[in-house]
Amino acid sequence: MTASQAPADAPPTAMNQRQILQAMSGLMAGMFVAILAGTVVSNALPTIIADLGASQSSYTWVVTSELLAMTATVPLWGKLSDLFNKKLLLQLSLAMFVVGSLLAGFSQGVELLIFSRVVQGIGAGGLTALAQVVMASVIPPRQLGKYAGIFGAVFAVGTVAGPLIGGVLVDTSWLGWRWCFFIGVPFALLAIALLQRTLRLPSTKRQVRIDWLGAFLIVAGVCALLIWVSLAGNEFDWASWQTGALAGGGVLLLVAAVFVEARTPEPVIPLDIFRNRTVTLTTVASLLVGVAMFGGTVFLSQYFQISLGKSPTVAGLMSLPMILGLLVSSTVAGQVISRTGKWKRYLVAGAVLMAIGLALLATIDAKTHFGLLSLYMAIMGVGVGMLMQNLVLAAQNDVAAADLGAATSVLSFFRSMGGTIGVSVLGAILANRVASETAKGLSDAGVTVPGGEGSGGHSVPDMSTLPAPMRTIVEHAYGVATADLFLVATPFALLAVVAVVFIKEKPLKTTSGMERLAEESGEAAAAPADKGPAAPVG
Repeated sequence: MTASQAPADAPPTAMNQRQILQAMSGLMAGMFVAILAGTVVSNALPTIIADLGASQSSYTWVVTSELLAMTATVPLWGKLSDLFNKKLLLQLSLAMFVVGSLLAGFSQGVELLIFSRVVQGIGAGGLTALAQVVMASVIPPRQLGKYAGIFGAVFAVGTVAGPLIGGVLVDTSWLGWRWCFFIGVPFALLAIALLQRTLRLPSTKRQVRIDWLGAFLIVAGVCALLIWVSLAGNEFDWASWQTGALAGGGVLLLVAAVFVEARTPEPVIPLDIFRNRTVTLTTVASLLVGVAMFGGTVFLSQYFQISLGKSPTVAGLMSLPMILGLLVSSTVAGQVISRTGKWKRYLVAGAVLMAIGLALLATIDAKTHFGLLSLYMAIMGVGVGMLMQNLVLAAQNDVAAADLGAATSVLSFFRSMGGTIGVSVLGAILANRVASETAKGLSDAGVTVPGGEGSGGHSVPDMSTLPAPMRTIVEHAYGVATADLFLVATPFALLAVVAVVFIKEKPLKTTSGMERLAEESGEAAAAPADKGPAAPVG
């Protein structure tokens, strides 16, 4: 019998080292695309909004629409990965990203730009969830560490280098802001082609029931809460009827979602997985890491440009110590974990270093030497590199193969939600502190500025248009306010240390998700005539 005539019930075979590395190339390209989508526009947004003649409210929605769509759809993508072919879902999410990117790049109005960002976000949500699910399906947990380290490095580079790339594109006259969206398209098309050629996964064959009601309630509830934390303090007060409507409505929708998920046979988020102590603790830690890391670091570029007076390109380059810290620690820790099988010590060390780095960054001001800044950023980068990806490894190692998609997407979901909450809440704190520090500086200096306080509220002021005394006041205000953000983020990092300490270390499994799924379903012991649940597909 030829390979093409192999029986449909043939058990899946493990991929060899070469096949894994080939498949990894497509997964890494896809992951880089997903991360780049959310970060590359950060330094370009003022230019984009001005070019399209849009309002400050539109500025907020261009930022939040992609993150909202990504965060809200991650659990649904994870559930779909447990029901349908993961390779096809990955390619679908990449195709959605390409469509969204092209629409964004050719946008002539802010309405189409916001819609395209939603499409991008849905695609990025699939890439964020599915890349790690596919890794766990083809690589045994014992070997996953070294590959997870590479993925962690890709995640880190995309997160921190995105603003640098965006700044360079905007500062280059013959490219411009539209290339912030076009730049991801070749990577996405390359990823689709590489996945088609290299990835071999079993196709699940069983009765499919998608919990559409649960999916709707989860997406609607999460969107309501994220819209609330994104706009509160900017578009309306924290204590307002809008807060009551959005926060109260979001909570009610999520309570209804829990009720539905507990009673449906195929829930989007299986509540049973939270009975697993490792999953619960890694989920809590991922949420806290999202708040601390994203909430603190997203404003560093603003600090570099306003307090230190650097250009967008130079501001991106100044983030290199954090990138290198993440890159080195993620890769080295992954290799050591694969060799020794010990992983908890790196989780604990990573959480502690992240907390130390945040605490040190809470001491900065407008006059802090770049050498000290580099050291502080490197310490935090090393900590995050050891922590973030290995939280996923710990959870994937401790769940049934059939729940890999759900468990992985839950961690990604809570990390993204923590980041959104952190950015929104800390952004409001930043705006208020900048306003108060600017007012104090003006009062002390006896300077008056026609038309307002000059800080721009929660928008980035154009420092070149400010008189010298005002510029000094604003530089000081942003330095103090940025330090406050890291001070607020530090307790969340300390809580993450506590959560990680209570995770129980278990030996890493030596079989891949495909092999475990076959064993758990009894396929490995089935007679040739039996119909197993999986069949190898191209």
